Amino acid sequence: MSESLIVQLRAGVAPSWMVCNDEGQVLVSAVSGELVQAVPLSVGRRVAVIVPASEVLVTESDAPAKNAAKLAQVIPFALEERVADEIENLHFAIGARSSETGRVQVAVVEHARINGWLAELRAAGLQPQAIYCESQLVPAMPGQLIALLDGESLILRTAEGVPLIMPARSIRDAFEMALATQVSQVAGLEPPPLGLLLYVGHDDWQVRQPEVEALRERFTGVKVQLLPSGALSVLAPATASGDAVNLLQGALAITSPMQKNWKAWRIAAALAGALLCLHLGARYFELTQLRKSEVALDASIEDAFRAAMPGQQNATNARRRVEARLAEIHGGGGGGALLPALSAIANARSAAPSANIEGLTFRDGTIDLRITAPDAASLDAIGQQLRSASWKADILGGSANGDSYRGRLQVRKAGA
Repeated sequence: MSESLIVQLRAGVAPSWMVCNDEGQVLVSAVSGELVQAVPLSVGRRVAVIVPASEVLVTESDAPAKNAAKLAQVIPFALEERVADEIENLHFAIGARSSETGRVQVAVVEHARINGWLAELRAAGLQPQAIYCESQLVPAMPGQLIALLDGESLILRTAEGVPLIMPARSIRDAFEMALATQVSQVAGLEPPPLGLLLYVGHDDWQVRQPEVEALRERFTGVKVQLLPSGALSVLAPATASGDAVNLLQGALAITSPMQKNWKAWRIAAALAGALLCLHLGARYFELTQLRKSEVALDASIEDAFRAAMPGQQNATNARRRVEARLAEIHGGGGGGALLPALSAIANARSAAPSANIEGLTFRDGTIDLRITAPDAASLDAIGQQLRSASWKADILGGSANGDSYRGRLQVRKAGA
C-alpha cells in the first residue's frame, strides 16, 4: 500500500501537511510550519500538493476530441471566452471525460502562479508528483450539498456539476446561488431536496453558526462536522487516491525517477548499445571466417586421408583412423613388417643391381613388387637373396618385354 505526503498551501497562512495511505488513512497527523520541515517525510513517499481554490478555475468542456493530444490543443480555445487572461498566460490541465454527461473537467491556472508554487516547493527540497485544486478534493455525495468553510473561502459541491468557490462574507447568498445552480442543471425542473453537510473549523463555526442555523429550512437536514486539524483532513483522502485533475500535465508533467535516470543515461546507453552491436558484428564476421576455414581444412584432411590410405573413400573420423593405422604399424601388427621388408628388399636388390622396382603395394603384412630386370634369372636372384634373409619371396609371374623382363614378386615374413 503506497503512502503520500500531502502538503496544503494557503495564501497568508503557514503550509500544513500530513501523511496518508492510498485509502485515506492518516499515518502522520496534520502539522503546520516551514516547508523544509516536511522534507524528511517525503522520502520514499509520493508528494501531492493542495493549492487554494481561489487560484484555480475548475470548469467543464464539451470539446468533442477524444485523443488526449488533440484535447490539449482544443481545450484552451474552447474555454477562451470563460477566462479573463490571455490563453498564452494560462496552463490548462485536463481530466477524464464523464461517462454520463460526456463533458471533460478542466483546471486552469496562471503559468506564473503554478511556476511560483513549484519554485517554492523545490527550494524547500520537495519534488511534487501532483498538484490539485482544493475545490476538486471536497467529497461529493448524492442528495447532499457538501460545504467546506475555511476562513474567508467557502467551497460548495453537489454530486453533479463543478464545485463553486464563493467568498464567505455572505453564507446565505452563497447557498442560494448553489441551490439555483442545481435548478439549472436539471433543466428548470424542481430539483430533489438536499441535505447540507458542512465541514468547518472550530473558530469559524463559532463565528458563522447563526448564519448556518438560519438556513435549516432550506435543507432536509443540516449536519456540521468540526475540523480540529483544519480542512486538510477532509481533502487528504481524495488527494491520496488521486481523484482529481493533476495540474502537472504537459510541459509540467513529472517523470518517474526511472525516467529521469534514463534521460540522464540515454546517451551512454546508446553508445553502449552501439558498442555491443559492433562487438557482435565483429564476432559474427570472425565466426563466418572460421567456418570458411573449417570447410577448407576439412577438404584438405579428406584429400590427405585418401592419399595416405588408398581405397578408403569415406573420410569420417579420419584422424582417429589414421592414428589407429599408425599404431598398428608401430605396434608390430600386420603392418609392422613393412619397414623391415623394405629394408630387406633394398639389400636383396644388390643381387641384381640393374633391376628396377616400378611399384609396390602393401596389405596385411604382404608386399607385392613390380620389378623390371634384364632377365628372369635376375628376378630369381632377388628372391633367393630375400629367402636367405628369412623372408618368404614368391615369383607370381613374369614376361619378356624386348630386351628386359617384367615380373611380380610377393614378399612377406617367413612363417606369416
